[in-house]
Amino acid sequence: MNQEERKTAIRRMRVLVAAACILMLLYGLRLIFLQLVNGDDFKSQATNTTDYKFTVTAARGDIVDSRGERIATSVTGYNVVLNKLLMGDEDLDGMLQKIVELLRANGESWNDTLLISQPDAAGNYTFTAEEGSTRDQKALAAMKDNLGLQQYATANDVMEKLVEDYDLASYPLSWQRTLGGIHYEMQLQAFSNVNNFIMAENVSEATVATIKEHSLSLPGVEIVETSTRSYEQSTVLPHVLGRVGKITAEKWKVTDENGQTTYPLREKGYNMNDIIGISGLESAYEEELRGKDGVETITRDADGVIVDTALTTVPEPGHTVQLTIDSAFQQAVDRALARNIEMINSTYNSSSSAKAAAGAVVVISTKDGSVLAASNYPSYDQNLFATQYSQYSSDPGLPLLNRALQGLYTPGSTFKPAVAVAALDSGVINRSSTVYCNGVYTYYDDYRPKCTRHGHSGNIDVVTAIKWSCNIFFYDVGRRLTSEVYDAYAYKLGMGVRTGVEVSEALGHLTSKIDSNYIESLDVQAAIGQGNTVVSPVQLATYAATIANRGTRYRTHFVKAILDSNTGEVLQETQPEVMDVIEDRGETFDLVQQGMIGVSQTIPVLASYPYTIACKTGTPQRSEGYYVGSTYKHYTNTMMIAYGPAEDPQIAIGIVVEYGGGGARAGNLVADIANAYFAMQDGTLNEDGTIGKQETAADSTPADQTAPAQTETGTDAAADTATDPAAGTTDAAQETAPAGQDALDN
Repeated sequence: MNQEERKTAIRRMRVLVAAACILMLLYGLRLIFLQLVNGDDFKSQATNTTDYKFTVTAARGDIVDSRGERIATSVTGYNVVLNKLLMGDEDLDGMLQKIVELLRANGESWNDTLLISQPDAAGNYTFTAEEGSTRDQKALAAMKDNLGLQQYATANDVMEKLVEDYDLASYPLSWQRTLGGIHYEMQLQAFSNVNNFIMAENVSEATVATIKEHSLSLPGVEIVETSTRSYEQSTVLPHVLGRVGKITAEKWKVTDENGQTTYPLREKGYNMNDIIGISGLESAYEEELRGKDGVETITRDADGVIVDTALTTVPEPGHTVQLTIDSAFQQAVDRALARNIEMINSTYNSSSSAKAAAGAVVVISTKDGSVLAASNYPSYDQNLFATQYSQYSSDPGLPLLNRALQGLYTPGSTFKPAVAVAALDSGVINRSSTVYCNGVYTYYDDYRPKCTRHGHSGNIDVVTAIKWSCNIFFYDVGRRLTSEVYDAYAYKLGMGVRTGVEVSEALGHLTSKIDSNYIESLDVQAAIGQGNTVVSPVQLATYAATIANRGTRYRTHFVKAILDSNTGEVLQETQPEVMDVIEDRGETFDLVQQGMIGVSQTIPVLASYPYTIACKTGTPQRSEGYYVGSTYKHYTNTMMIAYGPAEDPQIAIGIVVEYGGGGARAGNLVADIANAYFAMQDGTLNEDGTIGKQETAADSTPADQTAPAQTETGTDAAADTATDPAAGTTDAAQETAPAGQDALDN
């Protein structure tokens, strides 16, 4: 072999070696890909197994008060759950019958929202939806749509369709209804191999034991531990806390005006059967409270045998929401409001056909706008809401109404300090400016509203006008200012605007030139807090706090912080937020405060209080009235704003008592609230809202100090000193306001 042939052979050998190496590398890479990258998939295919993933619901976060005391929490509950994957070929209807009989024997119910009765003796069915219930009527319409029936379908038509769809014809009629209802519920919950069906919720431990005893004959029927919402202090702040509930069909499947269907909650990681906040703070802080669900993976082989069950993702509990409310102080304010209403009825309204039966109080910190208490009377028990909803919703006292945030009331004379701030700050009046009060306002030829001149007469300055609630002064000043100007200041002070609370609140309304019934003389009525003006108790408290802060309005809020549920670490803290400012120029707020302190000095329980209280009463007329002989009189509400101590304000208060009469009747309530606040500060406030062994202001105030003539101020005083004391309404001769508005504020 010559040299050339040898070189050729070597080249060929190198090519072969290189080719062999490349081939071996490719085989090696393929092996790596098969074993390392897709090893689990191929292993699963080799063994022919399937993984099924199920959600493990995370515990919902607690809601606690400012001291960390739990108000809303999650407690362990037990659900009866059907797992289709584990049921195998078991006869479903036969198993459902067994479960129903076990549940019945233990006094349990099961999930069945089918709005159809059991059959009568003739085998006919009726709808159980309440005619006046929007929720029931929507559910009924949705049921017919889901079953492909027309809206005119009868209950018999619906049952016929269910029996046909679920092959129930061989069962007795009563079982057809029971099984049909369960099957329909399964349809709503999308029962499948990957979605369990919750048959019964929050069952007793006895039921848990019974189900487990029969587990061999009930394959796929499981007792699943779950978190149930419980309210440890169920009467504390129920209207603000709100409620949780199952995701409704309307929220799960959303169809827009163009017919486009979306599933927004599913996109956020929710399952159809999940519990979600549906109102109040439970809804507003859903993202924080919800937590992160875990995942349980069940592996089944080709023969349907479960070969593995594992918790592949551990659930994480939701965060804790801490409130600005001290639950003991909240209970103290609740008690004080109820006691004040009882006092008004026993002292003033004992013979009246209209009793003071409802009211609201909001107390906030002047330092940062945090809500310290928000009381409604009457109220309800959060833990009894579901079982007593019918009684609550039909109660004429409307205990479900959140009067503190959503009730709208004519403010009456409590509005006058806002007009004073506007007039002083804008330069329309000063300390020395006076208006002559002779009891009748004569600016208009055809409209002459009056003032009772209680405690005052002649030339009246702003401090005296606030103290004695002189209508003539504010008629004239309001007319000169116009509603455009004093409304602008009222907005800045916190009336007719959002206060900033985290839950739903009513906006209210201030009388305006764009109102449909506006005429010029309405400006003078609005200046004394009548006209078309309506505000909420939380706005009154915010307004009082803004005056106390000399024009700085903070965002009113209920949430203090978000905490880690495991460690208690503060994850987010609410900082004071300034919403608006009236620059404190000159003597504006000094003079207004002097007038408001003057009001408190006319109310014995506040005049003798250890700290200086600034307040303004109001007794606005209601539209309803009654006759005394041939004289028609209006019923009135009790209104008050207050703050204290005036030298260094700490709390501000807004009060409404429906049909309460003279505004000064809330004086004892202000004193009781202040007592509870200072007891909270020095540690003598008990957990149940009582104050050590101290007497309340209402208990300790001498009887003569609660007499009508001594507890009413200004025109407010005249409301009772010159009227039928049972009705608590004004007797002063007042003309009817324009456009049907009530004229006199008391």
